[in-house]
Amino acid sequence: MGNNSIRYSLIAVLLIALAFSFSGEKQSDFDFYTIEEVGPKQLELIVEASGSIEAISAVEIKSKASGEILYLGAEVGDFIQKGDVLARIDQRTPSNALSQAQADLDVAKVRLGNADSQLKRGIELHKSKSISDKAFEDIQEQHATAKAQQVRAEVFLENAKIALDDTLVRSPIKGTVIFRPVEMGQVITSPTAAVGGGTLLMTMADLNQVRVRAVVDEIDVGKISLDQEVTLRVSAFRDKKFTGTVSKVEPRGQDVQNVTTFPVLIDIENKENLLLLGMNTEVEIEILNEKASLAVPSGSLRTRKDISFVAALVGVLKEDIKDFLSTRQEDEGFTKFVVIKDTNKGPALTWVKVGSTDFQNVEVLDGLSVGDKVYVLPSEGLVRSQEEFGERLRERARR
Repeated sequence: MGNNSIRYSLIAVLLIALAFSFSGEKQSDFDFYTIEEVGPKQLELIVEASGSIEAISAVEIKSKASGEILYLGAEVGDFIQKGDVLARIDQRTPSNALSQAQADLDVAKVRLGNADSQLKRGIELHKSKSISDKAFEDIQEQHATAKAQQVRAEVFLENAKIALDDTLVRSPIKGTVIFRPVEMGQVITSPTAAVGGGTLLMTMADLNQVRVRAVVDEIDVGKISLDQEVTLRVSAFRDKKFTGTVSKVEPRGQDVQNVTTFPVLIDIENKENLLLLGMNTEVEIEILNEKASLAVPSGSLRTRKDISFVAALVGVLKEDIKDFLSTRQEDEGFTKFVVIKDTNKGPALTWVKVGSTDFQNVEVLDGLSVGDKVYVLPSEGLVRSQEEFGERLRERARR
């Protein structure tokens, strides 16, 4: 039998019971309300959500050098230390460029040496008026050019060394390889040379701390605070609870089929590396856990709109209901409801101020005392349905 069939059967039983109560047969055996004593209660409310494990931050590894991959030092799942060599690219072209840059620097040094000698000789000749001012200026210019050429050659040599070193791709962080789309022998492009940003060699992440992006209904998101502790479960370890903390509530909601939800980011310590990326998680966020000194079942609370009908069913006189509702109540910043008290003189109406709720019980701030008894009733709509159903049964019985 499906859930709906069970639900309808239970409702039918309830309605039949109510019908007997309305027909006057064994009314005490089929009361549609209960009377409960007011007292302290523990209020607990947990928001349930779902999400999946993801890395807090992932680093894309690319090579500054272009060419053929001759060596790959890591596979997916490998743990890598910072500075370890992840890949080596063909070094022939940058190695040749380094040799050429070194040779160019050697030539530049020789030329600067000759220019130094020419400058010293020119200074002496210029002092003795053996050469003209124009000739001396030419000697100075040649020396400056030779000096600039040496500086340029030194820069080219340094760049060549860097380019050769770039053929060795080293890990910038300590972490785990989570993605590697390339293989040895593949020719890659540099991000500095390619418009598309270069070839991705691998992606790394530190998995000692991971994150869950949980989806929370907008009704509950306002009750969640930063650094709040969260309990999580994953299918792979059903008997183990993981704990995390709320690190962020994203400000932009997502509307799916007229239901707005907000992503809540939860950081989790993962020192044992049990939590793997992509694992589905069940999240429990405790948004209420407090001891109410005074609380009543939520079914005992009524509003101005429905108290008249429900109160009349338990025996409150219409005149008393009218007089009660004629008294205005200042809310004083609190939401006010009506409860029906069970007194020695029968049922009586009273206003109450309420506070926190876990939707089963509601904290009472004012209006009741420990030991008071209140009526717990179904909703007005259900009561009306019960009454109509009972009337139909009585009508059928009279035929």
